Amino acid sequence: MESTAWPGTTRQILLPYIEAAGFDVGENYFLVYSPEREDPGNQSFTTRTIPKVIGGHTKHCLEVGRAFSSTFIDQVVPVSSTEVAELVKLLENIHRSVNIGLVNEMKVVADAMGLDIFEIIDAAKTKPFGFTACYPGPGIGGHCIPVDPFYLTWKAREFGLHTHFIELAGEINASMPKYVVGKTVRALNEVGKSLNGARVLALGIHTRDIDDMRESPSVYVMELLREWGAIVSYSDPNVPEFPPMRDHKSDLKSVDLDANAVAGFDAVILLTDHNDFDYDLIEKHASVLIDTRGRFSAQSKRITRA
Repeated sequence: MESTAWPGTTRQILLPYIEAAGFDVGENYFLVYSPEREDPGNQSFTTRTIPKVIGGHTKHCLEVGRAFSSTFIDQVVPVSSTEVAELVKLLENIHRSVNIGLVNEMKVVADAMGLDIFEIIDAAKTKPFGFTACYPGPGIGGHCIPVDPFYLTWKAREFGLHTHFIELAGEINASMPKYVVGKTVRALNEVGKSLNGARVLALGIHTRDIDDMRESPSVYVMELLREWGAIVSYSDPNVPEFPPMRDHKSDLKSVDLDANAVAGFDAVILLTDHNDFDYDLIEKHASVLIDTRGRFSAQSKRITRA
């Protein structure tokens, strides 16, 4: 089993299910939990080069699991049980969620002080120990980080525990789309325009350089803009047409970016900084530019960091 799950899923759910079919664990089947590790869009790692954590239901299960995984993984990391391996995966995702929540909160504080959070992070990461750089954005997306930490929140309640950090990080990250829209309102106000009736272009509606839109914060930003009266379009080189989604519907198609197209919008919001975007063209021709990714110069008066 590789899917992210709360500690005990393999033993409490999967084991009885297979035993009911007449199989004996450690004899004619081997039960192992080994969580998937991936970083979509990251070209620095492959399946083979990412170390793989593995926990077995029995010692024999672990031995078989290690032998199997070692045929296609360079480094296998054994742990003492399936529950340990399950919690390892949740810790990895929670670590990222909490640190993104922290830096998103820091962004709001820095902005109130008139400071550039991206400059602050770039300086802080020169420290060679004790600091891991995470970057703020319009929220948190993907199919893992917004959801998986709350598996542990649910499980912890069985033990009378309350996962404060996990839930607080979730609240902060979920609040960021509204923060971005608020910054857009203020940026338009500064040039004498209202969000109601404004033509707004959203740049990037999913994870950088890939087409995974699950839990995309960009979609929530677009929906809030519409609720507040904006006429919303989007441009994304990886999503030519807005796909069917469980909770979101749209008949929009991606706008091709050229000077006239960019200049035709009252505001342009960079939500995902795809490498395919022509940033020089966008900066030159956008009337009002809201940057949630620190891709543009903070010195320009036409650019609002959000």
